[in-house]
Amino acid sequence: MRAKLIVAGVSVAALLGACTTTDPYSSTPRRNNTGTGALAGAVGGALLGYLTNTSNSEEGRKNALIGAGIGALGGAAVGAYMDRQQRELEAELSGTGVGVARQGDNLVLRMPADVSFATNQATIDPRFYATLDDVAAVLNRYDQSVVDIIGHADSDGAEDYNLDLSRRRASSVAQYLVSRNVLPDRLYVDGRGESAPIASNATAEGKAMNRRVEILIRPFRG
Repeated sequence: MRAKLIVAGVSVAALLGACTTTDPYSSTPRRNNTGTGALAGAVGGALLGYLTNTSNSEEGRKNALIGAGIGALGGAAVGAYMDRQQRELEAELSGTGVGVARQGDNLVLRMPADVSFATNQATIDPRFYATLDDVAAVLNRYDQSVVDIIGHADSDGAEDYNLDLSRRRASSVAQYLVSRNVLPDRLYVDGRGESAPIASNATAEGKAMNRRVEILIRPFRG
């Protein structure tokens, strides 16, 4: 069964306020790196499953989005919408090490763990904040899509440890995106550990490819 874990007594919405400040020159919110780090440290590993207020299911996510006024896509509009989103993501993420792949009407962002996290850690490398800012900005412009954030690991170490680490890393990415105003009801968060490699674990290069967080972006069809 897919679990949904929420830290007792901690409101995500309340924590988000600690992650932004107001720029005195432009009167617009900007990221507070100290606050963002505090968020990751306070609730690391806490966000898992469907982050809806209705039920822990795909149906719950759909109902939450409809309730939030997110319109469904259909027909030819789906392909055109995802085409535009893909072009913007490719432009924003060029040179960052994050790949953008197209799978039918879905988009997959592959974030290598080696550039986004320290070894065996689930806290996002501060140098990766700007990249996630760009991802969040595009997701916010294209809110008629749902977002699955899935962590993966290589085969080194214990299987249970790898599963836990992959989930904590996915959770950290989700927390950061929520701190940048991505609607939590759009998100599903989980980890697959070492169960879904995309390359051979027999080589160092293959293991590096398998250590990743993937963001699957799908059109919201209602």
